[in-house]
Amino acid sequence: MAITLEQVAKTSIDTLIDEAALQARVRELGEQLSRDYGGQDLLLVCILRGGVMFLTDLMRQLSIPHNIDFMAVASYEEGVRQSDGMVRITMDLLTDIQGRNVLLVEDIVDTGHTLSRVLDLLGTRLPASLRVCCLLDKHERREAKVPIDYIGFQIPDKFVFGYGLDMDQYWRNLPYIGVARSDPASGP
Repeated sequence: MAITLEQVAKTSIDTLIDEAALQARVRELGEQLSRDYGGQDLLLVCILRGGVMFLTDLMRQLSIPHNIDFMAVASYEEGVRQSDGMVRITMDLLTDIQGRNVLLVEDIVDTGHTLSRVLDLLGTRLPASLRVCCLLDKHERREAKVPIDYIGFQIPDKFVFGYGLDMDQYWRNLPYIGVARSDPASGP
């Protein structure tokens, strides 16, 4: 069940990863990617919607030319706090990736089902290389084996939001990664 506006207003949020730590790590990832992909054709593919803030900050840290494209993938329904493993591609790429170096930019990897499905699909399109850069790795929830080449942070098995990630489409605008305080009187 989706949360109400009243519940959103009452939500008490604890900070899991603060803004300064996020920006420092994104800068480090940008530097590493710039070294690793120097002199190569790079296409960043962002999984919408949660990955947008990460993508835009990461792009600002790259010192190499690159292109971007987007995919939308659904594995959660509104009001649900974990994936049921069913993955739907709701918007596909506009770019032909054959022969290109593709870096999939993902906000969070938990069970791995969504990422596995996307990697399988993109792999059939014959990119020169296909790698993954995720901001958050919730490794203890992993059910599908997926390669993650660049990781921002490993996090515990908590429902997180902020910095592009949402709770029923709210809280994407937070400049940090938050979790709902576990006090039952504080909301969801």
